[in-house]
Amino acid sequence: MKWNRRCLLAGSTLAAAAATTGLAPLGAWAQGKKDTLTLALVLEPPGLDPTASAASSIGEVVLYNVFETLTKINPDGSVSPLLAESWEVSPDLKTYTFRLRRGVAFHNGAPCNAAAVKFSLERAGGDKSTNKDKRTFANLRVQVVDEHTVVLINQDIEPDLLFLLGQATAIIVEPKSAATNATKPVGTGPYRLDHWAKGAALTLARWDGHRNAGSARIRRATFRFIPDPAAQVAALLAGDVDAFPRVTPRGVEQFKANPRFQVIVSGSRAKTILAMNNARKPLQDVRVRRAIAAAIDRKTVIQAAADGLGVPIGSHYVPGAFGYVDTTGINPYDLDKAKKLIAEAGVKTPLHLTMTLPPAPYARQGGEVIAAELAKIGVTVKLQNVEWAQWLSGTYGAKNYDLTLISHVEPFDLGNFAKPGYYWGYQSERFNALFEKIQNTARPADRARLLGDAQRLLAEDCVHAFLYQPQWVTVAAKNLRGLWKDMPVFVNDLSALSWG
Repeated sequence: MKWNRRCLLAGSTLAAAAATTGLAPLGAWAQGKKDTLTLALVLEPPGLDPTASAASSIGEVVLYNVFETLTKINPDGSVSPLLAESWEVSPDLKTYTFRLRRGVAFHNGAPCNAAAVKFSLERAGGDKSTNKDKRTFANLRVQVVDEHTVVLINQDIEPDLLFLLGQATAIIVEPKSAATNATKPVGTGPYRLDHWAKGAALTLARWDGHRNAGSARIRRATFRFIPDPAAQVAALLAGDVDAFPRVTPRGVEQFKANPRFQVIVSGSRAKTILAMNNARKPLQDVRVRRAIAAAIDRKTVIQAAADGLGVPIGSHYVPGAFGYVDTTGINPYDLDKAKKLIAEAGVKTPLHLTMTLPPAPYARQGGEVIAAELAKIGVTVKLQNVEWAQWLSGTYGAKNYDLTLISHVEPFDLGNFAKPGYYWGYQSERFNALFEKIQNTARPADRARLLGDAQRLLAEDCVHAFLYQPQWVTVAAKNLRGLWKDMPVFVNDLSALSWG
């Protein structure tokens, strides 16, 4: 009580001083004192260069904070200017002219100009690029008109290019520092890396050299990495973290009833799938893949993996996306059909397969349920828990897996099925031809029809067991403002946050 009285006395003294000297009033002083933030994430990023790795956790830390892009994706999926202050698109949807903001600098003082944009985009699409969207950038020809004007000429018609240029893979980097961005990131964003204690936490500090530094209310933000669901709940209840975007849904109900917290349930463009290695026997046989899909009850998996916060999908596309068609009836849950398909394929049971599970709770929890379901048709699944770095190198990189449970969070990623050598080993001339048509069709009605055809083809080929569209849950302190309501991409936009 003595501490409280001292604070009240100090507050009265400040209020009196404000009245006589013109200082900020007490409310503004009190609000200004709260300028730090602790967020928690399920996964720690393997590095801080989103152009070098497929891990979405990188963008969760650096996109719009450390690094910026030509355009900015908003929570409702719309696109607004960022490093580009304006643009023009040609009638054939292939030529984009961007006018860059003047006076923008990188953290090291180098100018962010047309030459940096050209370097960044050509690097992203170059022969040595490890960018997961390399194909998108390889299709672009970049022309510098002057220091603040850049023209992009696309080989294909890509109506979503402005959105794609706002994703983490499209960051604009400083040429001389690009090679070390994974550990020493240099961007144009309002925050810089302050400290990274691997395995525990990462801290970003506000960069006062940013053009809008005065509007960033959070001076210092720490990201803690907490994969365990029980530890997530404990950290929130203890007040150790102020916000947990995309927290594991378990235990969310207790936060809804607690006046200290706000709970936001967000829509997504993510696809949670049981990916199958189409290049391995017997998964090369579509009958085996269909049998596996037919043995899985999507609703049971959604309940186990996401506490019911998900919508069933039948292809690599989600409700609400342009051109969506419902394909859940193509490979429905049917145990009898699954057993017949296994027999037709000539597979002797028990069939032994390994399922690789990354550390995210939805994967570990969902994997156990799927293994139990597949056992009913004579498929014995060995669950192999791996860390995220192991998943990226072994499953995604070396393609060393049979099955894996994973969420693909990119909104526009049908093109992955046309990528040669992509980790799931799917090769289809029919799909490649169809996707090329999609890329060269400007009329929306025709494009929607072709997108529907692509979804049906992937479902019929049963490339994977397509499971559900997840809904993301954010739990945060009641008075934290500026959190995204929906999440078309994984972003924690620190400059939009403030304490109310």
